[in-house]
Amino acid sequence: MEEQSFFSRFLVNLRSSCKYYTGYPKDLGPSRVIHFTSEREFVQLLHQGYPVVVAFTIKSNYSKHLDNVLEESAAEFYPHVKFLRVECPKYPGFCITRQKKEYPFVEIFHSPEQAAAQGRIADPNITKYSVKVLPFNYDLSAYGFREFFKRHGIRSSDSN
Repeated sequence: MEEQSFFSRFLVNLRSSCKYYTGYPKDLGPSRVIHFTSEREFVQLLHQGYPVVVAFTIKSNYSKHLDNVLEESAAEFYPHVKFLRVECPKYPGFCITRQKKEYPFVEIFHSPEQAAAQGRIADPNITKYSVKVLPFNYDLSAYGFREFFKRHGIRSSDSN
């Protein structure tokens, strides 16, 4: 009995203190994954200045794995990187603009800045912005995101 109690405390301590513990369940706290509701809210999220990892999903067995990865990664990189999930059957217009044929897929949006050449704009109250979009083709895991952020110079923690 004492041995089981020690082991339980050990696991609780390991889960709470070790960044790389891979056992489940992991206590991630409240969900940090944002669910897409509109393009306007997406633009507002981009204007906060943080990189945004966007997962374009459909219902599938693989999407369940992707949801777990997003939850874990969103918790690890909060508040420096935002994670957004788009359910493409609910928002087909937004997903179609990405011009991808296979789902799910992930893209990283970052570094929004006011577009240099505004061109002809009918409404002077409209400001155009440009944003960098990178396809995510690394291992779909918190480790994969970390490596991707390092490679592309994207700030993902206080230490970088």
